Amino acid sequence: MTAIEFESQISGLQKTLKKFTYRFTRNADESQDLIQDTLLKALLYRKNFKEDTNLKGWLFTIMKNTFINNYRKSKVAKTSVDTTKELYYLNVADNHTFNRPEKTLELKEAWRNINSVKEDLQKPFKLHITGYKYHEISEHLNIPIGTVKNRIFQARKEIQKKILEG
Repeated sequence: MTAIEFESQISGLQKTLKKFTYRFTRNADESQDLIQDTLLKALLYRKNFKEDTNLKGWLFTIMKNTFINNYRKSKVAKTSVDTTKELYYLNVADNHTFNRPEKTLELKEAWRNINSVKEDLQKPFKLHITGYKYHEISEHLNIPIGTVKNRIFQARKEIQKKILEG
């Protein structure tokens, strides 16, 4: 494939790429930047493209990887270092803790609501909120995965009802 054919095919996919960028950015300017970065990388690394492969898939992969890399860079850029002499910023009180009395009461109330749910709904729900996957709960309790999902859903409904009543 010649460079002109390659560029022609890429330019024909710009509308498709634009739709795909909204999955990531939800912003017109960021979307346009991501498309430009993707196209630039595609042109720079054209020699890595194999003619037998899917061009659109190749571009989508470049776009996804570019977005992820940019996201990671922005997270690192937002990290701040405390350069004050007495480390003032490191010694600022943490207001986002669960050690406050009202948060302790909320947590106790939540567990009271969870523990008041019927036993057959309670076990799968507790396993789910502690991080187990549906298939792991299914294997552990020796019940079908559909039953696990249904019991977790029913437990949520009961807990929500108790919260609204109380």
